[in-house]
Amino acid sequence: MKEMISTDKAPQAIGPYSQAIKANGFIFTAGQIALDPLTGQLVVGDVVRQTTRVLENLKNIVEAAGSSLDRAVKVTVYLKEMNDFARMNEVYARYFRQDPPARSTIEAARLPRDVLVEIDLVALA
Repeated sequence: MKEMISTDKAPQAIGPYSQAIKANGFIFTAGQIALDPLTGQLVVGDVVRQTTRVLENLKNIVEAAGSSLDRAVKVTVYLKEMNDFARMNEVYARYFRQDPPARSTIEAARLPRDVLVEIDLVALA
């Protein structure tokens, strides 16, 4: 059994996908980019500003599903440029302070709306 998760505290899905799906004790989020959920506009600025917005969106999604970032078990980070890794990682570390999840970080040739970072995660429900 699966349950669609949706919150107005994160950008709405703009295609045939869900913000997240809860299934078999896990929450699987869609990739999040730096869209402001109130305006639907892209947060402009460097990778620090964009990573902060992305992680706030993810935090709001997993909380809407009844969980938290503390229960994340796997994260995938997509960076436009691997040179931004250290600055992204500084922001990331503020959100995953204790027992951080497993993580992969990938440099992507191009991301939606030409953002600098996109992140998705899997968390325990």
